[in-house]
Amino acid sequence: MKKRLANLEARLTEELQGELAKDKLLDIKNRYLGRKGLFAALLKELAELPKAERGKAGQAINSLKNKVDDDIAACLASLDEEARATGIEAERLDVTLPGRVPRVGKLHPATQVMDEVENIFLSLGFDIAEGPEVETDYYNFEALNIAKDHPAREMQDTFYVDDDQLLRTHTSPVQIRVMENTKPPLRIIAPGTVFRRDSDLTHTPMFHQVEGFMV
Repeated sequence: MKKRLANLEARLTEELQGELAKDKLLDIKNRYLGRKGLFAALLKELAELPKAERGKAGQAINSLKNKVDDDIAACLASLDEEARATGIEAERLDVTLPGRVPRVGKLHPATQVMDEVENIFLSLGFDIAEGPEVETDYYNFEALNIAKDHPAREMQDTFYVDDDQLLRTHTSPVQIRVMENTKPPLRIIAPGTVFRRDSDLTHTPMFHQVEGFMV
């Protein structure tokens, strides 16, 4: 038994030489330490030995088995550490590299035009007035003397939210609100988005408008 254990240890030492992949190490571990491995077979053979030899032989087998287990575990731990170090190195950020210049966004052409128009009128002393895009029938039509039977009030021309509310078809309601709440002299423009049921190659249901007055 002693000679067999020495041969087993020598063979294992030879198998563990060099660089081994993790799956190879696990295969060696299974062949030596598995339930049907070499050490399990040796322990079963103890019953065939004389009683006087069983204790010492069992100790020798278990001692070598523990050593083999430790050696294989050390190899596996070394592989895991190498993999971890390789992963860390691959993810390392070189803080000395020059940074990336952020891309500068640009305004939409329609926004650029609206800004330019506003700046022109601001330079002339006008104020910028704004109002809600969802308007009442009163401010969008009635206060502007648009008759009840005017075609602009029809469903095919206007987006109605309900019977009394709609998406404004022009920015004129802003002027009404300004005149209700501000005394002359007045110089305002009312830029904004307006909505009409008009969609073809040259029109969209939503577009921009600028209107104003001076009193």
